[in-house]
Amino acid sequence: MSALAHEPATTSSAIPATDFAGRYQELAELAGRLIHEIKNHLGTLSLNLQLLREEFQNPTTPRERRALQRIQQLQQECQRLADLSSEFLRFARVGQLQRRPENLAALIQELAEFVTPSLQQKGIELQTFVPADLPTVWLDRDLFQQALLNLILNAEQAMPHGGLITVQAELLGDSVQLSIIDTGEGMTAEVLAQVFRPFFSTRKGGSGLGLPITRRIVEAHGGTIRIQSEPGRGTRVDILLPTTGEESATA
Repeated sequence: MSALAHEPATTSSAIPATDFAGRYQELAELAGRLIHEIKNHLGTLSLNLQLLREEFQNPTTPRERRALQRIQQLQQECQRLADLSSEFLRFARVGQLQRRPENLAALIQELAEFVTPSLQQKGIELQTFVPADLPTVWLDRDLFQQALLNLILNAEQAMPHGGLITVQAELLGDSVQLSIIDTGEGMTAEVLAQVFRPFFSTRKGGSGLGLPITRRIVEAHGGTIRIQSEPGRGTRVDILLPTTGEESATA
């Protein structure tokens, strides 16, 4: 008898996939209600701050000027909390997708046309190299465009003095690899190890949810995402998406 036969029996505590999905959906709904309540209170607070600000709109004493400055700071913090709440809500609600067959080249071209004017104002060039004959990819169009927009905005923020963003795609076996490459500042290994951790950000005022949301969206599509970066040499993000049929996409 082999040694394995003498091992004591173990009981698995793993949660079945169906139960996990149900619990995740319940948690997402609870998070949504909580964020909704928080935003309601923030709205009330912001309204009262605006009314208070109007009373100090024309300060005549140093005390009134200090009061106005503090009110403005509180308004900025309220707006930041509102933005953070919206970001977290998007993070929590990435679950079931509304997928359909999409032409990846057309989707990227549409996004490029949207972001190019803003990038050009900051001295950033956007190039796309996406074959028109790529196979159809089953995507939730709005969510996936949001993920790509997050990546392009990250690249933009890494190039304060201008640069180049390249978006390219190629077929790799049964998958499509989509790459976003920038010539920005790059990241250290320490920062790179934490970029997918919720609320981690090196940018002042950043929510730290852009990349975690992006990863959630990619993984919800059955894909993977990998980031390579080095200080002074830019960043490359590779997304690998399966080229599945309808029966796989709706399973």
